[in-house]
Amino acid sequence: MKSWEYWPFGVVYIPVFVYWLWLSLKARSFFFFSAANPSIESGGMLGESKIDILDLIDNSYKPVTVFIKRSISEALLSNRFFNANLTFPVIAKPNAGERGWGVKKIDTLAALQSYHQKSRVDYLIQEYVDYSLEFGVFYYRMPNQPKGTISSIVQKEFLSVTGNGQHNLGELILANDRAVLQWDLLKIKYAKSLHNVLPIGKKMTLVTIGNHCLGTKFLNANHLITPELTAIFDKISIGINGFYYGRYDLRCNNLDDFYQGKNIKIMELNGAGAEPAHIYDPEFSIWEGWKVLLHHWKVLYEISTLNHKNGTPYMRLSEARAIWKRIKADKLQNP
Repeated sequence: MKSWEYWPFGVVYIPVFVYWLWLSLKARSFFFFSAANPSIESGGMLGESKIDILDLIDNSYKPVTVFIKRSISEALLSNRFFNANLTFPVIAKPNAGERGWGVKKIDTLAALQSYHQKSRVDYLIQEYVDYSLEFGVFYYRMPNQPKGTISSIVQKEFLSVTGNGQHNLGELILANDRAVLQWDLLKIKYAKSLHNVLPIGKKMTLVTIGNHCLGTKFLNANHLITPELTAIFDKISIGINGFYYGRYDLRCNNLDDFYQGKNIKIMELNGAGAEPAHIYDPEFSIWEGWKVLLHHWKVLYEISTLNHKNGTPYMRLSEARAIWKRIKADKLQNP
């Protein structure tokens, strides 16, 4: 796989790191980004709580989501699940996680109880939204301005293989550039059907979670940006107190619903640490990607410093250390 989309994060972000240092000197704070979204811990860069962010969003735009403390009993877990009128399948994911870490589709109560037993961190149970389209919409707005900008739309194409009537599922996976990278997981998930031969033209979706690290292909969908769509996200975003910069991850059934802002489900809202994910389109060059990333960091700086002038403090070093220790502790408990 030669595409830079699979390069290590530390390599891709070298120019961004240098630019961050320059912006930090200008802002006189290494943590200037923390002021971008005053209502979100660290501005949404580190360790922020997913449920706290979701609670800021109008219920009409999000799936049923239940916050689960890791310490509760299995009996209470079951009560909370059924009292929320949830049905299987559901998505379980850490309340503070990143890049798909710990995200799992759960099909049965027994599987949910197993997830609960293994988890050492608080997590969310979220209604599984089986809508056909998934997008990541990057939005930002200058403080005190009524209108913002949609700067990026990524459409997510779930990992799949298509049968040819000759090769079995295992062979199709190993012959697929993206699927083969997930082989260790897929050979366990589909252990009972690896030797099944898929009919000609039969498409099989292997992963229904839209994370890049799970094989999802990110496609540049910026052609979908219109003034009307921006107005929809202005309405959603202005209703979220203290939010100015980040990416909505959502699902909808069709483009008509998308443009009208109806029947859409926002699974997550990511803040200062979010990326304009359309840059990971396989056709996007690393040079184009760097240009987009640096532009977004410039915008992040402008929003953060303006919020700071309006009274939002920057995160202190002691606060950053506490968050970092918490993140490390969580990952050590859930290797």
